[in-house]
Amino acid sequence: MKLVLKIGGAALDDRELVGKFAKTIPDLCREGHSLVIVHGGGAALSRTLKQLGCETTFIDGLRVTDAKTRDVAMMVLAGQLNKQLVAAIGDAGQPSIGICGGDLRIFRATRKKKPDLGYVGEICAVDFAWIERLWSAGVVPVVASLALGFDGEYYNVNADQMASACAVACGADALVYLTDVAGVKDAEGAVIRWLDVNAIAAMVEEATVSGGMLPKLEACTRALKKGVTRVRILPATRAEVLPGFFTHPIDCGTEVIAS
Repeated sequence: MKLVLKIGGAALDDRELVGKFAKTIPDLCREGHSLVIVHGGGAALSRTLKQLGCETTFIDGLRVTDAKTRDVAMMVLAGQLNKQLVAAIGDAGQPSIGICGGDLRIFRATRKKKPDLGYVGEICAVDFAWIERLWSAGVVPVVASLALGFDGEYYNVNADQMASACAVACGADALVYLTDVAGVKDAEGAVIRWLDVNAIAAMVEEATVSGGMLPKLEACTRALKKGVTRVRILPATRAEVLPGFFTHPIDCGTEVIAS
């Protein structure tokens, strides 16, 4: 099976959670799955920007990114966080390699225009042949959410949307978002076990979901509509359920389904 895993920036701030997640990767590979790991790093990026005296602004859950913010994102995401995650997976016993979307020009981006957020991009092309070469060598690619534009500029890409584009490009059997929340919650605060994509628009309209969950649910919807078989939002604290994902029932998180 082809499996794309996205781990969020808040989860990456917790070394115990990172170690727990990393230990699942060799098991998934032994089960015969081909994996791509995509990561963000919003919490660490916001912290670093604050230390540098830079203001951070979000619109609909997406970070407004000027040139300086973009350069700091490259340092934090493609540098520190990417290499720490690769090291944790290596310590768990699985060969992996850390890249960003610009490496080998695997992920190409165009500037997001509505709204214009600066150096924020949307994935417009994926050269998946390079990922397949890494798989054939027994290596798990760990991808930081930055991509190269056709104008030669690097763009910060929302990691949820990058994972979705990756899953679509490889025809993934499953796309799993590991987050710092229990799942998508209804108006009463209860986790929704099964969420039909057709119900999402009303939830946004009623502000039942907001902030960072907006681009995540948009990414989930896009993946399902473009052929990804399963999409699940899973609390990172329950990463141990990943091995056996395709064969055992999971009692946590939210499965987003296409009606």
